[in-house]
Amino acid sequence: MKLALGCIADDYTGASDLANMLTRCGLRTVQTIGVPADALKLPDVDAVVVSLKSRSIEASKAVARSREADKWLRARGASHVLFKICSTFDSTDAGNIGPVMDALRADSGDGIVLVTPAFPGTGRTVYQGNLFVGSVPLNESPLKDHPLNPMHDSNLMRVLARQSKANVGLVDLATVAKGADAIRARLAELARQGIGAAVIDSVFDPELETIGRVALDQGLSVGASGMGLGLARGLVASGRVKAASTGSDQATIDGPVACLAGSCSQATLGQIAQAEKSMPVLHLDAEKVVSGGGEAERALGWAREHLAKGPVLIASSSTPEQVSALQARHGRDAAGRAIEQTMAAISEGLVAAGVRRLVVAGGETSGAVVDRLGIPAFLVGPEIAAGVPVLRCVGWDKGDAVLALKSGNFGGPDFFNDAIRLMP
Repeated sequence: MKLALGCIADDYTGASDLANMLTRCGLRTVQTIGVPADALKLPDVDAVVVSLKSRSIEASKAVARSREADKWLRARGASHVLFKICSTFDSTDAGNIGPVMDALRADSGDGIVLVTPAFPGTGRTVYQGNLFVGSVPLNESPLKDHPLNPMHDSNLMRVLARQSKANVGLVDLATVAKGADAIRARLAELARQGIGAAVIDSVFDPELETIGRVALDQGLSVGASGMGLGLARGLVASGRVKAASTGSDQATIDGPVACLAGSCSQATLGQIAQAEKSMPVLHLDAEKVVSGGGEAERALGWAREHLAKGPVLIASSSTPEQVSALQARHGRDAAGRAIEQTMAAISEGLVAAGVRRLVVAGGETSGAVVDRLGIPAFLVGPEIAAGVPVLRCVGWDKGDAVLALKSGNFGGPDFFNDAIRLMP
């Protein structure tokens, strides 16, 4: 297997989003959970997205895991690696985007690396280095209340400069509008000035294709799925990849279906409320989860009573105010870890009860669930919602199964029913 493109994603739902985008653009794509073991047999594909749960861990650990993934991808022929980050640049002043970028840039030998979380088609745009979510700057969006990585600065050059050892510059929209050669000239100018990372503006989707073509000149880029779109289309347009069909194996998987929701985003809270109209929903008591009050056992007992009758949803999601109060009592890390591990334990119990179709909402929750279940890789299937594909397990010792891993803000109001309907 020789890869045309390697990708390293800093969380599992972001990896699914990217793998979905690459598949839609014609690249045969597999998403792995962590760096694959040598014994894992993967199909012949154009791109591999290595999923790491590295967004909110200690920076040194994120760097080590990302470098291991980069080494694995390049050993399999990937001449370009995308470090995939969230389209809302989720991070703290300590990292982890900057430290990982610095390490991968050093390993690639690149003098300067392009950086953008822009994806105009999903409402993420960058202008004069500032990230907008829809019509508002990042720091005025709901991300200002993110429970793990609250974002209080929309200027990506400032955010990245606080994390990275590199000097950070800008390729502005006026330059992007002039085309690929103008971007290349600007990058060369910035490199002569000692700039090691360049945030690049994008407010319309076609600009991503130009940015992707330029990024392929280098060994590394940093961005969200919009950058993946640009890279994939650049590979197909250049003839380095022959576009493949987006069809997938749709063999039916029998058995009950369950949904887990751990995200506290406004979108997921609305989706849970909508799901309550069509399926049984159990809301966990967050205080009991953190204090060890047996919520996993209660949830599994409840699920076993309902699974034979149809889909169920178990939610740990809370409003930002409730999350803040819980973190104040128990500490941010302790509260988050307790909730993630409880949801992971519930997923394990659901699988033991026969569930082979599982929908998970929330990046951190998805990471904890997939780690607990020990799923090594996925083949990317049909799209449920923008950025959320059906994922068929590869090499799992429990046999055939499908999952959907949703970032908190993704999906429409009836996401959970949409996912269930599209799962084979």
